[in-house]
Amino acid sequence: MVRNASVVLGCNQILPLPPMSALKKLVSDTAIYGLPSILGRFLNYLLVPLYTRNLVPAEYGVVTEMYAYVAFLGVLLTYGMETAFFRFYNSEENKQKVFSTAMASLLATSFIFIGLIFLLKWPLANFLGMHSNPEMIDRYADYLLWFVFIISIDAVTAVPFARLRALNRPIKFAIIKLLGIFANVSLNLFFILGIPFMLQHHIAEEFVQSISQFNLVRCIFIINLFSSAVTLVLLIPESVFSLKDADKALLRRMLVYGLPILVMGLAGMVNETFDRIMLKYLLPLSPERTMHEVGVYGACYKLSIIMTLCIQAFKYAAEPFFFARHRQDDNRKIYADVMTYFVLGCSLVFLGTMLYMDLIQYFIGNKDSEYLEGLAIVPILLLANMCLGIYYNLSIWFKLTDRTRAGAIISIFGAVLTLVLNYLLIPIMGYMGAAYTTLICYAAMMIMSWAWGQRCFPVPYELLKIAFFILLAVLIYLLSLHIESNGLIEKLAINSILIIVYAGLAYGVVRIRAKSSLS
Repeated sequence: MVRNASVVLGCNQILPLPPMSALKKLVSDTAIYGLPSILGRFLNYLLVPLYTRNLVPAEYGVVTEMYAYVAFLGVLLTYGMETAFFRFYNSEENKQKVFSTAMASLLATSFIFIGLIFLLKWPLANFLGMHSNPEMIDRYADYLLWFVFIISIDAVTAVPFARLRALNRPIKFAIIKLLGIFANVSLNLFFILGIPFMLQHHIAEEFVQSISQFNLVRCIFIINLFSSAVTLVLLIPESVFSLKDADKALLRRMLVYGLPILVMGLAGMVNETFDRIMLKYLLPLSPERTMHEVGVYGACYKLSIIMTLCIQAFKYAAEPFFFARHRQDDNRKIYADVMTYFVLGCSLVFLGTMLYMDLIQYFIGNKDSEYLEGLAIVPILLLANMCLGIYYNLSIWFKLTDRTRAGAIISIFGAVLTLVLNYLLIPIMGYMGAAYTTLICYAAMMIMSWAWGQRCFPVPYELLKIAFFILLAVLIYLLSLHIESNGLIEKLAINSILIIVYAGLAYGVVRIRAKSSLS
């Protein structure tokens, strides 16, 4: 590589091409920070076939619904403090003051949240149970007690995890995350597989029979609480703070910075999770059939999880990476290169998932499973999540320039679009309407952020190459649907060749780009 090579921006600013070490550093951090996230979600993904084979769709619909609320409330209870912590931790000399201020604030709001849920438990249970039979209302009241602590613990641990990232301690970050995940997965395996085995072989019968009476949905939630508690205990050494160090003036500054992030996060959660909630209340079906549809949608949504995993792993490493390089002369070229390779990676994930769907589908059930009726949403949701990942990349312009209100406006626009389109499409198209709404919403947010960002913080994104990678992946997938084959093995072999063709063409584009940079 020629080190003094440069690129000319539209504003006539000359920027040197980024050293490959910077991109390699981002890839390395993405792998380490993303390991617990990817492994954890992958292990939880492996629990999906256990859930779908032991829960009917209506029961799995309850699980899907409750975790949709968790995602939304988790954002509400951290109110942008994690991002605000990064912003002020990198700029304030007294870093302990920043940490103590953030921790004191999160603890106070978490205790208030716990108190409110205890006071409102029965009205909320009546609402969630759709005023149905007393048994269902009692179950929702029970679920609320577990989830109030799950959400509060996760909120309090957000800043200690953020400090590990700020201190560049990815190994400890990964170990703590993985231990909490291991507790969750191992206990799920014990309840779903271990207890039936022990009953069958008459092992510790009295003990096993006493806990085998528990509702499986309830067990799943209790196990989640236990794994969150394990994480909290492991983070205690990283969570030590003093109220004396907390600063009210600093807190006000952090809230001013973080509140637009909160609005943006809440709007984002509307986009990500409210489809499952709105399905419950908008489908013109009986309550039992409605929860069946929610369960099918939630299970098939899991098949698009690999795209979400890659995006989340990228986010963990990218946010501190972008902030750390904000003042470097070549920062915008680095951001552009990151986007190009990110889209290429997401396109490969899309193809790999869809071309091997004949195997992947068995994660949620056998060939006669009711869950498989929703497979048509998977390619739509994969493309939607790719648009969301691109939007996360584009969002650096308002985070780095302290224009977080712009991000809030874009997210609010997306949330309104989500609510309106879901309201219109779900009664007509069912969960297919929810899937199309997700794609339209994320694509609109992506375009809006790019257009706005190029005026305020222009980055030389390689739009033609990005469009080429995405469109080629979609075309190859559509081609695969029209290729006839004799049996599963032949079909998978043909699809493997198609992936190799895509990878070869993409490599050729990358090589042409590299040669043009050297010339």
